[in-house]
Amino acid sequence: MKQRYERRHSRWYEQVLLGLPFQLVVGLAVVVGLPSLERWGWEFWHYLPSVRTNTILACVLSFLAILFTLRRMNRFPGAQVSAYIGPTVSVVYLVAVAVLFFTREEYTRQVLFTSFLASLAWFYLAYFLGRRYRRLKLAVVPVGRAETLEATPHIELRALEEPDMDGVRYDGIVADLHADTLSAEWEKFLARCTLNHIPVYHVRQIQEAMIGRVQIKHLTENEYGSLLPSLSYQGVKRCIDLIAALILLPILVPVMLATALAIRLDSPGPALFIQQRMGFRGVPFKVYKFRSMYVDQKGRGFTEGEDDPRITRAGRFIRKCRLDELPQLFNVLKGEMSFIGPRPESMELSDWYERDVPFFSYRHVVRPGISGWAQVEQGYAAEVDGMTTKLQYDFYYIKHFSLWLDVLIAFKTLKTIVTGDGAR
Repeated sequence: MKQRYERRHSRWYEQVLLGLPFQLVVGLAVVVGLPSLERWGWEFWHYLPSVRTNTILACVLSFLAILFTLRRMNRFPGAQVSAYIGPTVSVVYLVAVAVLFFTREEYTRQVLFTSFLASLAWFYLAYFLGRRYRRLKLAVVPVGRAETLEATPHIELRALEEPDMDGVRYDGIVADLHADTLSAEWEKFLARCTLNHIPVYHVRQIQEAMIGRVQIKHLTENEYGSLLPSLSYQGVKRCIDLIAALILLPILVPVMLATALAIRLDSPGPALFIQQRMGFRGVPFKVYKFRSMYVDQKGRGFTEGEDDPRITRAGRFIRKCRLDELPQLFNVLKGEMSFIGPRPESMELSDWYERDVPFFSYRHVVRPGISGWAQVEQGYAAEVDGMTTKLQYDFYYIKHFSLWLDVLIAFKTLKTIVTGDGAR
């Protein structure tokens, strides 16, 4: 008789309590139903004028946007969703209020505010109650590269001693499917797992999920199609960039004027630093930044960390707060850059990396960004070895090119700006 294995969280009551339908039904009842009942009473649905309809619709759409955004962000390594619940809920409800205000639609502020508080409570409670069950539990076939995997706070790994699950339920099985030493017994075991609806992952998939990087030692490890960013999202992303830049520019003009004045008072030279860099699809462009270094001192062509003696007093501050990047709003308006994407390198460094780093030019398949996945995860890299790791992060961004990853990078960037800590 064939041995039957059972996947973790596969029982009906587990699927009900942990599944999306339960979160939707109960969550909507808490976030939309309770505030409506408190304001309008038990029979509020019998009479729905536009003010009530608009308010309820805003609450429903806000809840759905928050739920799917947090679920999507949780798929990426190092997401730390608990840190982004508050900002996500706040941003979504602010957008809802802004839409209602500018379209001059009537709504009830009390219900919307109560729904906002209920959303905060619901998503924090759901996170802390369910974080134990959200941590993936994976069984590892101890053959080939799979043996080198190490557990993370988000993924639990257990090495199997023999081709059997020994009564333990797992979310999936990890194996090096290309290993020459994978025996017939292990292959039969993996086949049985698949027949019992337990997913079998190649070690490369799990490595990417753990470290947020795509291996690039051999391009054959990645299909070209998997590294081709979505053309439809590129168009949507360009619209988002343009609208956001037009909104932010008048708000940030006073900050930019104050920054330019501080630079001019601190050291002689222009306030702006303009440099030729490699851009989208390999087309060079001029990037605008506030000058953070003395104009009469030469270096190696790249910044040598925060202790670089060429950095001025004002420059040290504006670099820490990322104020030096503000003029790149004009690059975004011109379509040369995006808010989120791989950082553009100078022409000198690009030529160097092209010679020494395989596949470097492929990172130009998307628009360069003011901030990016490599910057929030790794920080600044100048040497070739560091650039190889940075390129792995860039490839991960291109492979997972999406709104959800951009939102996560935006939150991580804002956290770094506000706290002054994080990857540089």
